[in-house]
Amino acid sequence: MHSLQGQNVTVSYGTSTIIDQLNIDIPRGKITTIIGPNGCGKSTLLKSMARIMKPDGGTIYLNGKEILKQSTKEIAKQMAILPQTPSAPGGLTVYELVSYGRFPYQKGFGKLTARDREMIDWALEITGTIQFKHRSVDALSGGQRQRVWIAMALAQETELILLDEPTTYLDLAHQLEILEILYSLNRREHRTIVMVIHDLNHASRFADYIIAMRNGKILTSGNPNEVMTKEHLREVFHIDAEIVQDPRLNKPICLTYDLINQDEQKRIKLGV
Repeated sequence: MHSLQGQNVTVSYGTSTIIDQLNIDIPRGKITTIIGPNGCGKSTLLKSMARIMKPDGGTIYLNGKEILKQSTKEIAKQMAILPQTPSAPGGLTVYELVSYGRFPYQKGFGKLTARDREMIDWALEITGTIQFKHRSVDALSGGQRQRVWIAMALAQETELILLDEPTTYLDLAHQLEILEILYSLNRREHRTIVMVIHDLNHASRFADYIIAMRNGKILTSGNPNEVMTKEHLREVFHIDAEIVQDPRLNKPICLTYDLINQDEQKRIKLGV
């Protein structure tokens, strides 16, 4: 069963078509990573699926219903979105920011209920940010702040979580920390997670399903062993990659790579 689907989705910026007649199915209860070169339409696709951008054509379905025919609160109870560079008003405490995730459930004057506070504390605990709850968001490091943003998305209590490059600007240890939190959440809570991610080895390590894009189209999709191949990476990224199997995780990893020459790039584009 698919929790999020797009049929014939077309998205443009001005006169430039970024995504053209794209079909996509996000498997429920799995971790899906979207990979591809810069400017291929990954973030545009994620924003369209999250209803941040309205497609010029096609239809997106959330749990079987057209997303554009659902109210904002209905969608917010089913799907949380963490953009690439989230920003918050200055002076907010961690607890206040995470409490914003409870907005879809609030009525009247928006006073937090016992259930709201329970979910906020749970989100702070699972992301390891409970000790920062009274601290200003502005005073946190990049890694701490990113965990707090994820806590806000978790407090929203949705089955589906979309994240646009959640490890950007983080060092290696903090990248791994964030991805392991999301992996644990998927395995323990069965949340459906969709991430745009640049690091191919992270995409392979943490994903059940990978979607590879180039020039606004999906070139291939499947499990990591199906997508992380020498042939597919040549087509998607125009690189000659050495792929080996990680002996600990039994997942493919890109050991090293070189750029392919211009003539071969032209042949790939022409499909010859």
